[in-house]
Amino acid sequence: MLLGEIFRVALGAVRANKMRSFLTMLGIIIGIAAVITMVALGEGAQRSVQERLQGLGTNVLTVRPGQQFSGGVDRGDAQLTTDDAEALRDVAGGAIAAVAPQMQSRLQVEHGARNSNSSVIGTWPSYFPVNNHALATGRSFTEGEERGRRRVAVLGAGMGERLGVGDTRQLVGQTVRIGGTAFEVVGVLESKGGEGFNNPDEAVYIPMATARFRVFGSDRVGSIGVQAASAAEMDAAMVQIDEVLRREHRIRPGEASDFTIRNQATLLNTFQETARTFSFLLAGIAAVSLVVGGIGIMNIMLVSVTERTREIGIRKALGARRRDILLQFLIEALVLCLAGGVIGLALGAGGSFAMRTLGDFNAPISSAAVVVALVFSAGVGIFFGLWPARRAALLAPIEALRYE
Repeated sequence: MLLGEIFRVALGAVRANKMRSFLTMLGIIIGIAAVITMVALGEGAQRSVQERLQGLGTNVLTVRPGQQFSGGVDRGDAQLTTDDAEALRDVAGGAIAAVAPQMQSRLQVEHGARNSNSSVIGTWPSYFPVNNHALATGRSFTEGEERGRRRVAVLGAGMGERLGVGDTRQLVGQTVRIGGTAFEVVGVLESKGGEGFNNPDEAVYIPMATARFRVFGSDRVGSIGVQAASAAEMDAAMVQIDEVLRREHRIRPGEASDFTIRNQATLLNTFQETARTFSFLLAGIAAVSLVVGGIGIMNIMLVSVTERTREIGIRKALGARRRDILLQFLIEALVLCLAGGVIGLALGAGGSFAMRTLGDFNAPISSAAVVVALVFSAGVGIFFGLWPARRAALLAPIEALRYE
């Protein structure tokens, strides 16, 4: 038989039983759609985590209070103060490029007749470049305003909506009351697109000294952001932070530190590895559907061989060779799997689009996942179609012609 005729006969057999062919492909369709959707979901989760962590700042180490022990007894959380931040700032210039402490509390922020319970952050002007905050309009407060305890504020991009003015930029030059104290708005930040309780877009930023003496009445800071000079200097910066703070806290050699230093790059890698592991897990679960679909194809092909035994005998009697029969049934299985793969790919792409449109979740379709899914579906067709095809090819012509 000529190769073109083999293809024509194989495709004709698939078209002759459309419903059975579709039901045979169903396992492959579900498997491929699940693989594409799950891999897209995992890829989207990785990108989301990466964007959020990178939005916190580049080469940034975060120092937070740890546990305080005395005689083996946990005395609760330790403290970080503005003195600790100033000690770190005094050694800046080597591995440490900038220091940005913050003290934070939720207070009533008022403008006109509207008010909002929002996060108020007292910090230094260095906070904005360290944490990748860009100004949409206006300016940041200055070192002089920080030292002079001036009542000036920078607003997150979402504060205008919370205070009933729509565009937050309209508040520049106006006065808002923070915890009952009047502040002049000098700038508005670009939106970072955050969510939840600590959304940076819904925060108010004021000078550290102002917060300490006029608003909070405390020198305790919740965290200290330290920007390393470069990615290569991250470890050196961690060592320097540890030395300075242990000296400030009078911690003896061998004693545990009462603070923690968190490397955001390490945190990013950990989240990425976790998301990647879940992606492989989900893809593996989806691949089970492909195997189940392949078994279904093998069963249907065996039934097809049995039903078409007499047809096989006639083809052999007319001169068809074993490899012609083998190729014909392999092509049928391959067409079923590839057709199911294409339909599954379309459904997976639709699921990814639905997540982006309806769920506002970035779920990109990986070209590598598409290629692997289609190759795998073709491999399933060849692997599970080989035994039925070989069985058909080995039928004896006379016995096949006698088959009823």
